[in-house]
Amino acid sequence: MYKYYNNIFFLLLYSSLIIGFSFDENLNYGSQHDWESAYIPPIKDFAENFIDTLLNYEIYEQRHSPFYLVLISFFYKLGLSLDVIRIIHLHLCISLIFIFYKCLKLQFNSTDKKILQLLSLIIFLSPTYRSLSIWPDSRLPGLIFFVLSVYYFLKFLKKSENKNAWLCSISLIFASYISPNYSLFSVYFYFIFFRHLNTINFILLMIFNLFAAFPMLYYLFIIDVNFLIAGKTPGPIGEISSLNFNLSNKILIISSIIFFHLIPVFFYTVNYKKFLIFIKSKIIYIFVILLVLIYFFNYQTDFTGGGFFYQLSNYLFNNNLLFFLICFFSISLFFYLSSINFENFLIISLLIISNVQNSIYHKYYEPLIIIIFFILFKNLNFKYYFSNFKNLLFLYFFGIFFITLRVIKNVYFL
Repeated sequence: MYKYYNNIFFLLLYSSLIIGFSFDENLNYGSQHDWESAYIPPIKDFAENFIDTLLNYEIYEQRHSPFYLVLISFFYKLGLSLDVIRIIHLHLCISLIFIFYKCLKLQFNSTDKKILQLLSLIIFLSPTYRSLSIWPDSRLPGLIFFVLSVYYFLKFLKKSENKNAWLCSISLIFASYISPNYSLFSVYFYFIFFRHLNTINFILLMIFNLFAAFPMLYYLFIIDVNFLIAGKTPGPIGEISSLNFNLSNKILIISSIIFFHLIPVFFYTVNYKKFLIFIKSKIIYIFVILLVLIYFFNYQTDFTGGGFFYQLSNYLFNNNLLFFLICFFSISLFFYLSSINFENFLIISLLIISNVQNSIYHKYYEPLIIIIFFILFKNLNFKYYFSNFKNLLFLYFFGIFFITLRVIKNVYFL
């Protein structure tokens, strides 16, 4: 019977998602509104007048690529109702869990598969995954293709076969067309490809990617349908803006959000004694950098978002003091992870600069952070993490805790 426990657990979690669909679960609060107000109008317009909608897409003030909405519009034009499209989308999103599991098997081939299965199923407890599965959004399909690109990347690292480098690139192209922020991770992949591929194959792969990117670049900058800056979010001093390049805001907010999501795994995969020694040895540098970041920090609650620690600090004390204290540890964590492997630094940097908009939300980084942490970060003590089932159990308790926080926020604060 034991060997079937994971299958039963999967069915229970899957059933919870179906029940959530039936009752219009909306843990991220804005997901239902985005679907009904921001996505359905262009979907219907794409179905009725494809060319005109495509050439005037910026009028919908969407910061999301039209690629996935065009795909949905084809199903809508075939006569499928929006609810049927939603349930199809939900089941497509389940593929993320299976691809994540496949990545885990490649990365940890000596670990018990049942443990890896349980780790992959934690995705079901992600509020963002649940919300964006139930209310279609391009982020999850983009994430699916991104994780698929990582899968082929891991296969490439195992055997250095050219076909896996190409499959990785093709998957990342699809991910980037759906969610353009993933295009930045080509820097990471090509950094590795450059070291493993011969010069001719590397150049051919680069040329292919440039040709593949050309239609989107032409759409954005030649036809000038620049949807990336079309959406509006609250800006400084009462203005409305879509972009914000204040690096202090990005580093402090994003580092605190990532730190939050790594709480259930950090102390089981990082030698905390070495971490404390590292902080002690670098404390002057960390303080100086933190003070500089704080000096230029101007994120406001009016922007919305900001992450758990930023919101908690402003709710409890009406200031950023608690948030800045947490940032000391989140920045220290970034420095520590970067110090043990340059590739970790590269991934962290790409996560930060991939967000160019004014508001920064948790939903941009979960379940992405947990997935990347386990399958891309290097030189961490994953062997110890998988050696004790209680470590995984804590991750599940934390997932339930985060869902509870979302429910409380939705019911009592929104």
